[in-house]
Amino acid sequence: MYADKEKMSAAYGSWKSPITADVVSGAEKLLGGFAVDGEGRVIWLEGRPTEAGRSVLVREATHAGDAAEEITPAEFNVRTLVHEYGGGAFTVSGDVVVFSNYEDQRLYKQSIKGDHVPIALTPDYGAPVVRYADGVIDLHLGCYITVREEPHVLVSGSDFYAFPRLASDGRRMAWIEWKHPNMPWDKSELWVGYLSADGKIEKRVCIAGDDPNMIESPTEPKWSSQGELFFVTDRKSGFWNLYKWVESTNEVQALYPLDAEFTRPSWEFGYSSYAFVEHKGQNNIIACTYRQKGLSYLGILDHVLGSFSLVDLPFTDIYNITSIGSHLYIDGASPRHPLSIMKVSIEENQVAMSGISIIWSSSSLNISEYNAYISSPEIIEFPTKVPGQTAFAYLYLPSNSNYQGFEDEKPPLLVESHGGPTSESGAALNLSIQYWTSRGWAFADVNYGGSSGYSRQYRERLNASWGIVDVDDCCSCAEFLVSTGRVDGERLCITGKSAGGYTTLAALVFRKTFKAGASLFGVADLALLKADMPKFESYYTDSLVGKDESLLYDRSPINFVDKLSCPIILFQGLEDKVVLPEQARKIYAAVKEKGLPVALIEYEGEQHGFRKAENIKHTLEQQMVFFARLIGKFKAADDIIPVHIENFD
Repeated sequence: MYADKEKMSAAYGSWKSPITADVVSGAEKLLGGFAVDGEGRVIWLEGRPTEAGRSVLVREATHAGDAAEEITPAEFNVRTLVHEYGGGAFTVSGDVVVFSNYEDQRLYKQSIKGDHVPIALTPDYGAPVVRYADGVIDLHLGCYITVREEPHVLVSGSDFYAFPRLASDGRRMAWIEWKHPNMPWDKSELWVGYLSADGKIEKRVCIAGDDPNMIESPTEPKWSSQGELFFVTDRKSGFWNLYKWVESTNEVQALYPLDAEFTRPSWEFGYSSYAFVEHKGQNNIIACTYRQKGLSYLGILDHVLGSFSLVDLPFTDIYNITSIGSHLYIDGASPRHPLSIMKVSIEENQVAMSGISIIWSSSSLNISEYNAYISSPEIIEFPTKVPGQTAFAYLYLPSNSNYQGFEDEKPPLLVESHGGPTSESGAALNLSIQYWTSRGWAFADVNYGGSSGYSRQYRERLNASWGIVDVDDCCSCAEFLVSTGRVDGERLCITGKSAGGYTTLAALVFRKTFKAGASLFGVADLALLKADMPKFESYYTDSLVGKDESLLYDRSPINFVDKLSCPIILFQGLEDKVVLPEQARKIYAAVKEKGLPVALIEYEGEQHGFRKAENIKHTLEQQMVFFARLIGKFKAADDIIPVHIENFD
């Protein structure tokens, strides 16, 4: 399409691009979940960077072409802080929504119809000290069942609970629980409780996770309309697959074994990776999404016949599914399509689509106008430091219809180490990445050993090896791209957020592969992290590093700044409760004292992850100009006023 256009030759990194930091920060909204109301209309939770990160509930328009209806009053912000990461902040039943309000963390009930005035359901404790998430409305008893930060009302005794789900008869409830020192993806249990007439659990039975000879992590329990319980677990194979509970014999049956992941780690509440498709009173059909080798797929499973078929969708990354009748609502994205909610109508034979429409998009842009500047990812598999072992990454090469690099030059490379660390990067359109590639950078988004999406065995590569395997894999990816002649070995940079920020700092301190780095609310001191971790993660470092304090010391970049030999820029939210601001300040002071170029940018009102458009913009621009000034060999095309760099300016 653009082959006949003559390109200008210019230094990689210096290209002009319409994908500006303003476009990136202002165009993309966040999606905090969605549900279907009693009229079959979608309600979604929309995060708005242009409103200081405020999240509001929005209802699908009655008629196509009409504007969607915002139902959250201006003085409310729908967001829960359970486990600090949140998720599951609202529930819809018929024409009623129950939600958590960010400022006071109280639960409110709101009618979707009428004047929308929310009514508080929980007491005012004077501060947001009690938090709620992942609730369900019990229509039989007229009550709300929810996960509470310190639960003891309905069921208690374990350290953590998630996915409370009622059967349609109101007599059985399923839930997930787990105990320290495990994270939910390490080892968890699925329970069913039998409810008395007054709503108390009078009997309970463990469905999965209590066998001492088998480690598994069941999750996402759901009851069909016929009262059958389904769930996802990774028993035996190490892959999260779909299972069904046979209540009469208390046995579980695998529905369709596949070397693929049918869910993802429960960092947040409210995940929904499968849904029942109703047709002529039957619901033997399950629509499900799974990840395999870096891509998502939508499958249609008849769990009675055992048949399975794929549905062709324009998404490479699918996150959640819900349904009403034979209609599916799916949120997903692709390398050229922003995160969206899609309505998919399934044909009567249940194996093909009869219609598809976009209900909501995270971007206000007409992405097709930027096609000439968008780089599509290539999934690469590269050798690790372990002989015969490989890891994975998404490689984005420079792409701009107006420019090409000089013949004797190769592009600089920015490697990103994702957060978690038990998480996964995907191929979805990310304008932050396109900001770099449209200016002439190569970008590698690494799924290092320990990432999800590739089996339990792959996840557990990081056990006792955080700061080693992740660092080695990021270095190996960069070195592989240098050895194959795709990037400039003298201009290798690394960036990461949270746990990815730790990998960034560790790579810069303990290895010599990268020439500069950017850490966004990253961990510099593992002992400090462990001491200040929220309850949810308070034992996480025990499995990732070990219990011995000497291991925490030896893996902490702050203790070995003398080994550092390259510049760093640091970004930190001052209200971060997961990685405290002291982490960034300690590494900044140590690097400054050593005499290396360093900058620290702190943001008022930001927590673990930046939500305000102005801060998202500033962070992106300052990374670009920092790398350009320190190692780039080019001048950034954008008019950016750089922050002061200690030991350089």
